[in-house]
Amino acid sequence: MANWSDPRSDIAGFGGTTVARGEAFDAGLRGYMLSVYNYMASGVLLTGIVALLFSRGGMASPAAQILLQPGILKYVIMFAPLAFVMVLSFGLSRLSTVATQAIYWAYAAAMGLSLSSIFLMYTQTSIAQTFFATAAAFAGLSLWGYTTKRNLSGFGTFLIMGVVGLLVASLINLFLRSSAMDMVISFIGVLLFAGLTAYDTQKIKSIYVHVAGTDMMGKSVVMGALNLYLDFINMFLFLLRFMGNRD
Repeated sequence: MANWSDPRSDIAGFGGTTVARGEAFDAGLRGYMLSVYNYMASGVLLTGIVALLFSRGGMASPAAQILLQPGILKYVIMFAPLAFVMVLSFGLSRLSTVATQAIYWAYAAAMGLSLSSIFLMYTQTSIAQTFFATAAAFAGLSLWGYTTKRNLSGFGTFLIMGVVGLLVASLINLFLRSSAMDMVISFIGVLLFAGLTAYDTQKIKSIYVHVAGTDMMGKSVVMGALNLYLDFINMFLFLLRFMGNRD
């Protein structure tokens, strides 16, 4: 595995050798990041298609019959995405690249089933508007994270702690049912996942120097896509609480 002092980026050569190495490294990094974005965008697309198909028919759809009614299948659909994420996070070293990719696609499809209820709660127009607003914000934030010279690693712990606090506040509000607190949680959620988008992009970019040319590269692409996918989906869901019109 490559180390922090990867020779392609840190060791100076003579004449055109350094330039050639630098160009090769930049081309490899661009290809790596493009693969991450392609996986991420394809995952979001798969989630959207599954959610839309599963919710077709409105209140008579399979989504309404399962997600809006009590039953064990409802909780299986709700928690299946979490199970896939845990498998990827804790079992990555034991998984092959093909298995990692298969679990990612299964996760994206499971998320589609879980999120199909939003088509029963909000109008399709407001969902589309929120989606494109999220996509524009995500693109800008990710581009900034990729190009900025500022080291964002110091924000990582703060952002992750913020997400944990957000989860605790959301659980508390399940009992309080405060609309004001829900709006505050949504606002903070948008800010946190906006920050994580830039942070994760820079982190994924920095990881390339360690995985380039190794067996971990394919799995690293999938995990990078998963991180950005989670940032996008969560930012979209929190933003939908502001921009979504109830059906």
